Amino acid sequence: MGDDRNRPCRHMGRHLGRHMAMSLIALALLGGCIPQMGAPDPDYPAPPPYQAQRPYDQRQPYQPRAEDDRRYPPAPPPAWLARPVSPDAQTIRASTYVVQPGDTLRGIADRTGSGSEAIARANGLTPPFTVHSGQRLAIPAGRYHLVRAGQTGIAIARAYGVDWSRIIAANDLAAPYTLRVGMRILIPGGPVTAAERAATFRLDIDDILTGGEPALAVNQRPARPSVSPTRTLPPSAALAEPARLKGAFAWPARGNIVARFGPGATGEKFNGINIAVPLDTPILASADGVVAYAGNEVANLGGLVILKHGGGWTTVYGHANQLLVKRGQSVKKGQTIAMSGDSGLADRPELHFEIRQGRTPVDPLGQLPRR
Repeated sequence: MGDDRNRPCRHMGRHLGRHMAMSLIALALLGGCIPQMGAPDPDYPAPPPYQAQRPYDQRQPYQPRAEDDRRYPPAPPPAWLARPVSPDAQTIRASTYVVQPGDTLRGIADRTGSGSEAIARANGLTPPFTVHSGQRLAIPAGRYHLVRAGQTGIAIARAYGVDWSRIIAANDLAAPYTLRVGMRILIPGGPVTAAERAATFRLDIDDILTGGEPALAVNQRPARPSVSPTRTLPPSAALAEPARLKGAFAWPARGNIVARFGPGATGEKFNGINIAVPLDTPILASADGVVAYAGNEVANLGGLVILKHGGGWTTVYGHANQLLVKRGQSVKKGQTIAMSGDSGLADRPELHFEIRQGRTPVDPLGQLPRR
């Protein structure tokens, strides 16, 4: 009886054994067809092993090194250094002005020391800002800086130790944030001494995008970009950007994404992605555009190139080891604009890449083709 009860179990065991053996054979055969996880992709060579980054607030500040002279070939200084600003704003009290025959808003601003834009805002005036004889205008109090030829928003902000974004808000400036010679802009309160002003100011990408272009004279137009890398646009010339973005964005380099857009581990906002690449890997323009900036003044990003593509679109390329383009140069999609490095606060060779729409950073992975 014992043997009869065990016969079905022995039969089932033999059946399961044959089934498992066949399954193992099938898996072995399929193994040659299914790519192994982590296998190298010939189209995207794997970069060297990458170690986890330290959060930006735990990294050491960028210190210029002797080899920087090689990494950053001589180029004209940016406009905010070529044309520094003296903090000579005029402080005026609030008052009332009665419009006289022949007065214009700009003339009233010159006479009172206030800004024409500030007067228009205070009195609800709209373009073309016509005033009438006998009209009573409120003249708002404040510190007003007179914009001279070649001055930039960055240089003005640096002179007073006030964030350029605060000046934008105080004057209700709108894109493209163009300054005109003869404007009087309101300066918010800030540090008093020169040392305090110098210690307070910090340059960032938003400053370059909104306050990096020199003021235009009345009826003056921005300069067109140069197609020759040897022809350099002078710092005093405001740069015209393309009218619109041509085509879609392309990847600026191939490699593993090691930092993603959005909040970081310590809560700081990350405005782009970091791509791990070998040292001196070509960095490619993501789209047709014009070089708005090439330098190393944004300390955490080191060697930096900023391209404008039209329609408010901008791309940012940081941590470069060598810069191959200059401000005002026209570039094509896929053109090499720099060589990768570990400058700024990079732990090792990598590319920091951003895409911005106006002043707003957007996730590059939503704009780039799927790999």
